[in-house]
Amino acid sequence: MFYGEYLHSIDRKGRLVLPARFRETAKENLIEKFFVTRGLDKCLFMFSEEEWRSQEQKFKALSFTKQEARKFNRMFFSGAVDVVFDQQGRILIPQYLKDYANIKRDVMVVGVSNRIEIWSKDLWEEFYNEVQPEFEKISENLLNI
Repeated sequence: MFYGEYLHSIDRKGRLVLPARFRETAKENLIEKFFVTRGLDKCLFMFSEEEWRSQEQKFKALSFTKQEARKFNRMFFSGAVDVVFDQQGRILIPQYLKDYANIKRDVMVVGVSNRIEIWSKDLWEEFYNEVQPEFEKISENLLNI
């Protein structure tokens, strides 16, 4: 559903204009609300409301008697905020989420099929430069090609 990499900037009020293609996809799929939370690898995850509910069901099913499940759910859900685009296609990202992801101004907004990831430009470049040379080997290991 969401694909591609886009360089954008956070404005002084902490707002991010999402890529036009992502806004079009949201409109085509009748998505009005998203949820943004702490992701993995120091990025932010952004889910449509429908996908959020699906992920929520999976994570709620984890046993609260397991310490790792409690830790994960606390970090994931306590960081969550629901967002709706304004008329200019902007969303407000809270400071605590920007701090978590080391986001200052420039960000990479990355489509990863069922979610959008929001990365500090610098952290995205580090991730990309580290993983890109291993991409084929990773695909062989995961996909048994």
